[in-house]
Amino acid sequence: MTAVAVAHSRLAHFPIVFFATVMGLSGLALAVTRAEHALGRSPVAGTIVATLALLVFVVIAATYALKVLRHPAMVVAEWRHPVRMAFFPAAAISLILLGTALQPALPALAQPLWAAGAALQLIGSLSVVSVWIGHRAFETPQLTPAWFIPAVGNVLVPIAGVGYGAIEVSWFFLSVGLVFWLILLTLVFNRLIFHPPMPDRLLPTLAILVAPPAVAFLSWTRLGGGLDPFGRILYDAAVLFALVVLTQAGRLRQIGFAMSWWAYSFPLAALTVATFVYGELSGSAAHVGAGFGLAALTTTVIGALAIRTVVGMMRDEICRPE
Repeated sequence: MTAVAVAHSRLAHFPIVFFATVMGLSGLALAVTRAEHALGRSPVAGTIVATLALLVFVVIAATYALKVLRHPAMVVAEWRHPVRMAFFPAAAISLILLGTALQPALPALAQPLWAAGAALQLIGSLSVVSVWIGHRAFETPQLTPAWFIPAVGNVLVPIAGVGYGAIEVSWFFLSVGLVFWLILLTLVFNRLIFHPPMPDRLLPTLAILVAPPAVAFLSWTRLGGGLDPFGRILYDAAVLFALVVLTQAGRLRQIGFAMSWWAYSFPLAALTVATFVYGELSGSAAHVGAGFGLAALTTTVIGALAIRTVVGMMRDEICRPE
């Protein structure tokens, strides 16, 4: 096969899941920024990581746009895929996260990114939900924690939205996200308990269970909820799901590399930021210390994922037909 044919094939199979890398890097930027805040420092390292995430987003978005133009049938196939379909809102979520991570240092750039992401998130959520409740039939085994992704994007909006003065918009997105989180949480646990186990390559998506309550806690505090009972419930739910995922560590270690490994990245970053915020609001030095530990773990995990992804691309393990 010629080099041109190889490049053509790789572009055709370039997955929408790649936007999960931007979510992970943006989450890392937020975690590093929060660690710098806890140390009383300006967000220099966090801004550098956020800028890197923005550059990665531009590359991935441009590549996927080229795929849309040259291989529209493959894009339609991804949209019809019961798992990959849930990753389409990841592009909008990436913009929301970039608009949040860049807010302290580059607000003039961050706000348009956030606004575009919020608008696309609403469109994406409505599109995904319309498919879920439309004429297409889904089988219960097709349901995975990746279906949480559209809901996670909604609860992210208030973190930066409050700072931009979009209070009512922030309440709307948080409300929508919480409702869909509760609905999907019930469905996902029904699938995990009463149906055959997920395929090995999808097991890392269990980590996504951590993200909705962790992010919702951050948004709740931004909207003035603070450490009231509901805020505590959200944070403790995130910790619980992290412990649940930890119980599956033995199974997760046996899985070969796939892009689904990036499912570890953003939930871990979200829990890191939530732990820092919880520690600061409660005055708990133990939680702040745990935040630093989680920040180190998040940095290590995302660094390892980035290296493994590059190696996988060099070995032609990614962007291949399944």
